[in-house]
Amino acid sequence: MTTYIDVIRHGEPVGGRRYRGYSIDDPLTEKGWSQMRAAVTGLPPWQHIITSPLKRCLEFSQELADDLQVPFSIVDDLKEIGFGEWEGKTPEEILAEDNEALEHFYRDPVHNRPRGAEPLDTFSQRVWDAYLDIIKEHQDKHILVVAHAGVARAITANILKMSLDDVYSRLKIEYGAIIRSAVDEGQPPKLLIQGPG
Repeated sequence: MTTYIDVIRHGEPVGGRRYRGYSIDDPLTEKGWSQMRAAVTGLPPWQHIITSPLKRCLEFSQELADDLQVPFSIVDDLKEIGFGEWEGKTPEEILAEDNEALEHFYRDPVHNRPRGAEPLDTFSQRVWDAYLDIIKEHQDKHILVVAHAGVARAITANILKMSLDDVYSRLKIEYGAIIRSAVDEGQPPKLLIQGPG
């Protein structure tokens, strides 16, 4: 039997483009709600929905669970990475303070964290542990995880055994994007690429 886990990134949040980690709890915009609803339309029904505790994930999860009449649960370890002193700041505000900060960050995100930020390896491990717990608790089911770009990257990095630098600097996760993985009993997880139809 196979366990399927779909990870969807939340839609556009209120507040525009800014570094929004676990201490910024903006809800979705109307456009964000539309992105999420469009992303899940026509997909096979999930048997359980698991969500980050942040509003940009939680509120949509509650609505979808009600619509599908399936249970949902909140997992704190699926919240976004903490960005420290960058929390809530726009790229322009960060560049005004240090015009090379973002270049250094994107070239080597492991070693160029904002002051007070959650270490990338710590974040990756907490997300991976949560993912493995989901596999154990929901064997042979099809699960939807509603979370963040960072969470999707951390899961992808662990499945593909990619370096954190590579996956964080090279993998772009759009609003409403879905990454599907499959786990056969006794086997490591694998990513699935969905084709047409």
